[in-house]
Amino acid sequence: MEKEVHEQYEYARRRLRQKKILYFHFVLFLLGSLFLFVANRFFGFGAESNQNWCIWGITIWFFLFILHFIKVYITDRFMNKKWEREQIDRLVALQQKRISQLESKINEDTENKI
Repeated sequence: MEKEVHEQYEYARRRLRQKKILYFHFVLFLLGSLFLFVANRFFGFGAESNQNWCIWGITIWFFLFILHFIKVYITDRFMNKKWEREQIDRLVALQQKRISQLESKINEDTENKI
């Protein structure tokens, strides 16, 4: 039982760390986007190109943040250690079923030849 409690604790600690990093990424995104916008609009960085390069940078960064969000709240939430164990158990059961079918077929073939 102690092993199970320890696994639950480790899972909770790992999820908390993932969420903490995601929140940090969000704050960094907001501050970085503000910095890029101010640098472009008020300080004239990239003004000679007549394009809003900061919008492209913010859009790409936002896309990366969305990917990070999906990983933390969707992918890792459902595809965790429990899911991996269930998939492994399912595949092992399928292999054992197939092996038993092959063994019974071999036994039938040897009985028919005798």
